Amino acid sequence: MAKKKKSQKKIVSKKNPHKKSVLKKRKSPKKQKILDTMESLQKMKGEVGELIYSMQEKVRQLELLTEFSGILNSTLDTDRVREKALEATCQLIGCETASLLLVDRDTGELYWETALGDSGQTLKKTIRLPIDNRSIAGYVAMTGESIILNDVEKDQRHNKAAKKKTGFVTRNMICIPIKTKNRVLGVLQALNKLPTIPPRPSTKEWTFFYQEDLKLLETLGHQVAIAVENSGLYGELKQSFYDTVEALAEAIEKKDRYTGGHTKRVVYYSMCIAKYLPLSEEQRERIRLGAILHDVGKIGIEDKILKKAAPLDPYEWPIMKEHPEHGYEIMKRVKGLKDVLGGMRYHHERWDGKGYPSGLQGEEIPLVARIIAVADTYDAMVSTRPYRKGLPPQVAYDEILKNSGTQFCPSVVEAFLQAFENEKMGRGSGGANLSNNLSAEELEAAAQRAREEESAKQAAQNQSSLKKTGS
Repeated sequence: MAKKKKSQKKIVSKKNPHKKSVLKKRKSPKKQKILDTMESLQKMKGEVGELIYSMQEKVRQLELLTEFSGILNSTLDTDRVREKALEATCQLIGCETASLLLVDRDTGELYWETALGDSGQTLKKTIRLPIDNRSIAGYVAMTGESIILNDVEKDQRHNKAAKKKTGFVTRNMICIPIKTKNRVLGVLQALNKLPTIPPRPSTKEWTFFYQEDLKLLETLGHQVAIAVENSGLYGELKQSFYDTVEALAEAIEKKDRYTGGHTKRVVYYSMCIAKYLPLSEEQRERIRLGAILHDVGKIGIEDKILKKAAPLDPYEWPIMKEHPEHGYEIMKRVKGLKDVLGGMRYHHERWDGKGYPSGLQGEEIPLVARIIAVADTYDAMVSTRPYRKGLPPQVAYDEILKNSGTQFCPSVVEAFLQAFENEKMGRGSGGANLSNNLSAEELEAAAQRAREEESAKQAAQNQSSLKKTGS
């Protein structure tokens, strides 16, 4: 019986020859637990990676918003604020481009105030949108509601005028109202969402905008609204200031009909010259203001001298020479003009130190004054006076060039030469367009008259100086 059992065991063993090896391959509970833990850790690693990326993105967005806030607090430059607002939109939302449309209160239309790229520049000059449901921007401005459109072409409100004008294809957009105190100032658009990491679900070939993008843009929109309102108020104040200053200058010109338009021409010539010098926008603004005000001191000159229909005599020149100081004394009380007073006070100084009122030499003379000196002299030569006809522009050009390094700053003269060739400085004033009709002898005679007039003026100044010293 025992033998029989033994044989049965052997048979079982023969029927399952691999049973022992199968048992060996089965994982133990402990090992399985380790593998499960490793798999969970791997999964957590991916989730943590996504969380870290998400947190980094939030930090980046917060930094962008903070940076934009800093820009708002550091400048009132309207163009810079609005351009930075669009750059911040593109970086914050991750979109191809952006545009800011503002409401024209006079016409009740939307116009492209700022738009990035060449296409945007085209739109600024050509297209306006009604504030109604005939355009997406008009609808948002009308309702004051933000919208996300992930297939713009299918929306009935999509105005295709911009596409026809620029060729730019808008796939999707976020459009939000820019408003303050319940008043809509305009709309801000984020156009064409860029691919994201990780990729977002989308039913189109392009990436969709999500609600989180809308919330971010609305957060930025609150700051943009403040910036637009503040820069608008600043722009109005600035224009009001310029209008007042120009009115003052024009009032002085009214005293002498022969100098009518002189200030505007000097402003124009000064800005033409400034265009060919490496100057900032702030410096150009100072030049413009200085040119507007350069003769404001003539308000303190007697009419019989100011309106004299003949060259001034040696006794009248010292009085006329006081007008730069008069202008300085009048305008020095205006704090906003402290950076342009030098242009008003020293535009009759000479590069060689022989000018007035202080005998400054070379770079002691403020740059604003050096530029105005060339512009003022050029206009004086080409403009007609009661006692002489204006010189041809080419003659005046040659005289400016001839006096470079003595009467005028050489670098400013070089800029003048470029402006004369490239701008409209040789046409439309004084003896404009006469030089082509004059012979070489007549041109030289005109130049000689200019030199004699300058010599007479210098002699009168020298005689005045001698009289003051008692010699």
